[in-house]
Amino acid sequence: MRIVSLDEIKAVLPKIDLMQEIEAGFSAYSNGEVVVPPVGELNFEHPPGDVHIKYGYIRDDDVYVIKIASGFYQNKLLGLSNGQGMMLVFDQKSGKPLGLLQDEGYLTDVRTAVAGAICAKYLAPNNIETIGIIGTGIQARMQLEYLKNVTDCRSAIVWGRSESALDQYKTSMDDTDFIIETTMALEQVTDNCNLIVTCTASEKPLIRKDQITGKIHITAMGSDTPNKQELETNVLSKADLIIADSRSQCEVRGEIHHAIRNKKVSMDSIVELGEIINGDRQGRTTSSELTVADLTGVAVQDIKISKAVLKYI
Repeated sequence: MRIVSLDEIKAVLPKIDLMQEIEAGFSAYSNGEVVVPPVGELNFEHPPGDVHIKYGYIRDDDVYVIKIASGFYQNKLLGLSNGQGMMLVFDQKSGKPLGLLQDEGYLTDVRTAVAGAICAKYLAPNNIETIGIIGTGIQARMQLEYLKNVTDCRSAIVWGRSESALDQYKTSMDDTDFIIETTMALEQVTDNCNLIVTCTASEKPLIRKDQITGKIHITAMGSDTPNKQELETNVLSKADLIIADSRSQCEVRGEIHHAIRNKKVSMDSIVELGEIINGDRQGRTTSSELTVADLTGVAVQDIKISKAVLKYI
């Protein structure tokens, strides 16, 4: 079994067309070509954290993948990244271990950021005026990095809970092409941005229906457990189109889960991202629509990215 370090992983990623790989994964998933059991989950209170075990395989492929990824939100006090983890790749025909990717959660961050860019590609307005980022963590930075692949917009407003977090965010983005404005007022984001990405671990809604006055696209990716929630459920009921990365996952976790539980939307109205990529369902049709994508993270993303990395090692 090959053990691959984080440095090795980062060295080969530029050789991979990540957008193409992850799009193909969503496409296969919505075509019924992927076996993905329910997410395994551990939740901790002291200190707060969660561990997700995502696993599955693509039918008639040559591997299956088990991914373990955690988020411990006080790790900064220990000088550690919030995210940790690894991906395990096995031969699908024999079960023989092929590779252990010691990515420390990095590949999960990358494939999540790529999924955000894919959502923007298919769902954001053609003329993105300003990008709104809700959050100041790793994903909040990586979203802008990968959105550069699908939009020429280089203006962003970033919301955070503290001035110090916002200052650190802005400093970390000094070497990018973005002109970044920071704020602790959510309305500054919702009033001025027509592409908004939420990437926090909040368990209370941050964006309310009455804050959404324009026609925009929102990609919500922080709510990946049954308890987390970034959008008031009325935001989804107001949307012209609601997109899930996985209907089955979003029924039990994420923004759609909360909206269904509160009887604000029905599963019949939910479109999968892979269906839009495949051309089976329409995405955004006019600039005047409000669209919301709920990304809970699907194992097929881990399968595609880990297989691609091993190919180049």
